[in-house]
Amino acid sequence: MIRVGIAGAAGYTAGELIRILVNHPAVELKYAQSESHKGEPIASVHSDLIYLPLSFADIDFEDIDVLFICMGHGNSAKFLAENLVPESVKIIDLSNDFRLKADAGEFVYGAPELNREKIRAARCVANPGCFATSINLALLPLAVAGLLPEEVTVTGITGSTGAGQKPTQDTHFSNRSANLSNYKVFTHQHLGEIGETVVAAGGAETTDIAFVPVRGCHTRGIMSDVVVRLDASLEQITEIYKNYYAEHPFVCVSDKPVYMKQVVNTNYCFLSLQKEGRKLLITSVVDNLLKGASGQAVQNMNLMFGLDEMEGLRLKANYF
Repeated sequence: MIRVGIAGAAGYTAGELIRILVNHPAVELKYAQSESHKGEPIASVHSDLIYLPLSFADIDFEDIDVLFICMGHGNSAKFLAENLVPESVKIIDLSNDFRLKADAGEFVYGAPELNREKIRAARCVANPGCFATSINLALLPLAVAGLLPEEVTVTGITGSTGAGQKPTQDTHFSNRSANLSNYKVFTHQHLGEIGETVVAAGGAETTDIAFVPVRGCHTRGIMSDVVVRLDASLEQITEIYKNYYAEHPFVCVSDKPVYMKQVVNTNYCFLSLQKEGRKLLITSVVDNLLKGASGQAVQNMNLMFGLDEMEGLRLKANYF
């Protein structure tokens, strides 16, 4: 059994991670750490885990095989600097502290659809961001095929859970309900890792991604609409996408338009392609808490420990 510890276990992504891991056939969840809830039952924060007889506690690093870090951005690096984690313990970080090359150190960028073999050999993995996952998966086949143009336009709508548990004036339910609003237009923090992923896949360093993130009025799920201009036919492009993702079980290329509820509560990304003249629309939908965070983190853990990539992640969608 893989012995697991979770640092920063009180947030939304940690809650999803715990739900997956306690049902994972190869995992024993040993420790869930939270400074603000130490000693309290996990169910006091994650109330749907009332069946789980565990409390928040400090992690004995000598008693685990893998450490998941679910702390706020900027805190993971601090946590690792303050705690001596043995070399025998693998680390999967869900913040943005180690995603960019300049900050990565020994961390491998945890995009299985690009870096599967590197992840298998890694000790430390930086889990991609939610918007980055959705947009990367929309762009990767074009970049690898040398067809990605230098101008890319993206509109992405995300659920309120992407903003974390603590509400602000902009993210509070009373503001988001029955409402849409743009934020961090052209400056979103995930643009850096998207740009580096595109280049790693063969795209140009000069690729200009105009990204407009939108706060949705739903709780979970991301829809990214990516527009590029290409001369290749829809049939040619569809073949490129289906061939690229043929060996990646969590990405499905649909011949019909996709919608967000198809992937909510799953670790899947669904893609659809539509073309009019030179304009190509790539629609990418993911669950921001699963394929965009905790589900992908477990997918990476499976790869790091030589397990079936889908182990513990064969979750069914919630359509209604």
